[in-house]
Amino acid sequence: MILTTTSRTAPRPRLAVLVLLPVLALTAACGDAGGVRESDAVASAPGTPAPSAATATTGAGASAAPPAGKSAFYDAQLKYVRCMRAKGGYADYPDPKLSGHLDWDRIGAIASRPGQQEAYKGGKDGVCVPELRGVMAVEPRRDQQKDYESMLAHAACMRDNGVSRFTNPTMSDGNAQPGGDPNPASPVIDQDSPAYKKARETCRTKLLDGLDGLQ
Repeated sequence: MILTTTSRTAPRPRLAVLVLLPVLALTAACGDAGGVRESDAVASAPGTPAPSAATATTGAGASAAPPAGKSAFYDAQLKYVRCMRAKGGYADYPDPKLSGHLDWDRIGAIASRPGQQEAYKGGKDGVCVPELRGVMAVEPRRDQQKDYESMLAHAACMRDNGVSRFTNPTMSDGNAQPGGDPNPASPVIDQDSPAYKKARETCRTKLLDGLDGLQ
């Protein structure tokens, strides 16, 4: 079945982070140029999202030091989440996963509310963008080939389960670029449809941790 109705749901992180590009471009020199950070991966194609299983600490924020590992990533993400709750206007912003990655399914549900797109954009007026930069500075490096293979399997699964226009990811300069809606600027896949939601639930395990917000 081909799903062609324009989605009524807020765009996934892919488009949201494109809005952030002018701000995040200032941080391009941060960290190791050999890795792709959560925000970088999304900005280059979709969403904020690196595989890992961080220690569930509840400390304050991460330091401004170079990437220091998974625990630092979790702490930085937690600092961002707390900012979104206290200053960004989202008291119900979800905790990060133990890996340090954000819970994009829950954030997507929040952003789907009328006028709530800032859930993808660092809060009202970008008040939490500094904390987002802190996350980027300590995000672990990803294996781009594994990310590509994961997204490819997910795209095939989505098509097999009724979302026939779901596109494959691509590789560009060694970086995995997510697939999904063939026209994300003007969506042709209805993400509100029962068929899409069922396919997404069926195929969610195909995506590596940290890729759920990308395609």
